[in-house]
Amino acid sequence: MSDYPIERWKVGEVTIAKVVECVQKWPFEALLPGATEDVIRSLGWLAPYVHDDGRMLISFHAFVVESQGRTILVDTCIGNDKDRTVGVFAQLQTNFLADLAEAGAGADGVDVVFCTHLHVDHVGWNTSLVDGRWVPTFPGARHLFHRTEFEYWRTEPQDIGDVFGDSVAPVMEAGLADLVDDGHRITDEVVLEPTVGHTPGHCSVRIESGGQRAVITGDMTHHPVQFARPDLCSSADWEPAQAEATRREAFERWGADTLVIGTHFASPTAGCLEQDGDAWRLVS
Repeated sequence: MSDYPIERWKVGEVTIAKVVECVQKWPFEALLPGATEDVIRSLGWLAPYVHDDGRMLISFHAFVVESQGRTILVDTCIGNDKDRTVGVFAQLQTNFLADLAEAGAGADGVDVVFCTHLHVDHVGWNTSLVDGRWVPTFPGARHLFHRTEFEYWRTEPQDIGDVFGDSVAPVMEAGLADLVDDGHRITDEVVLEPTVGHTPGHCSVRIESGGQRAVITGDMTHHPVQFARPDLCSSADWEPAQAEATRREAFERWGADTLVIGTHFASPTAGCLEQDGDAWRLVS
């Protein structure tokens, strides 16, 4: 039994399940410099996403998307047994795979893995440590990496550890990976939407079925405060100005009729955007 409830949504004929690896409490300034106590206090609707002590609640989770007979896993979190220089990511031991199976996505039952980008907390469960070697966790799945994203991180080390070497390269070496481009369709209902800025090839996942729409954000938005303040950029953003422009354009485009599902949002993880002056708020 998972420590966290599995949230589920239905978008037309597509089902989406959120499977949590862990939830942590971080100082806002550690991730979003500029998100001061005054800013957070002024936005009462943020209460579910803020711990009682004022720190942000940040959830690390994956999404199981069922579309047209295919089981798609969006992002694979941090992973167990990984050597990382930041303690919150190092040597985790969680029941994530068992929780995935509970959500209907056992290790042998995933058809497609898509990583919105290749940061440490989105690729970890691509591989598992077996007899001292990193091997693909989902041997029956095609793993999709955005071409620009892959080529960038292939030569640009992450200072947190050998993320590419232990969580991306083994999948490619096993012949299980495909490089894809903007607009790639996983199914007729699930398409990659470019949202660059956080990383060079970052993509969100757009879902359209039965006249309904949803989007899985990835890290183009880390916390709901960024709906109210799109100018608040992450300390992990590759190109902050581009990240801000991407947020402003995306929020306007998604509008009020798209279910926005946050890749790091604590519960409630999904809602629609409501205009609030010259910005937005998330209404669950």
